[in-house]
Amino acid sequence: MSRRNCWICKVFRDESKRPPSNLTLEEVLQWAQSFENLMATKYGPVVYAAYLKMEHSDENIQFWMACETYKKIASRWSRTSRAKKLYKIYIQPQSPREINIDNSTRQTIIKNIQEPTETCFEEAQKIVYMHMERDSYPRFLKSEMYQKLLKTMQSNNSF
Repeated sequence: MSRRNCWICKVFRDESKRPPSNLTLEEVLQWAQSFENLMATKYGPVVYAAYLKMEHSDENIQFWMACETYKKIASRWSRTSRAKKLYKIYIQPQSPREINIDNSTRQTIIKNIQEPTETCFEEAQKIVYMHMERDSYPRFLKSEMYQKLLKTMQSNNSF
């Protein structure tokens, strides 16, 4: 786990550890309202990524986050370099963190990375988002990790 989300692990393992002081009960409750709300909050994607890592299925959120960063690249050279890297890691068949997308989307990306634009991975990102929303997000809400964090936040809020 990265340093920025190790607090999640500490809260999960040890009742005496506290989440960051700027994480609010309202934010944690908001995550259960919709996947969109989870992904739009400050800590939601980080906690969700930690959950997926524990489940050994974090390639989707990592790809989604990488695409969010990719879209902001202004330099053509940097975009081309990053597009090729994203392809090697997530799109190429048998790649180390291959995401589950259909062949036509994969072929479109292969064509687009020759002259990549900021929307080069948009369709794959939508597919991955849908997979997360329908599959792992409902499991996340039922997970011990989320339930324990929610309980911790509720007890912290009652003081």
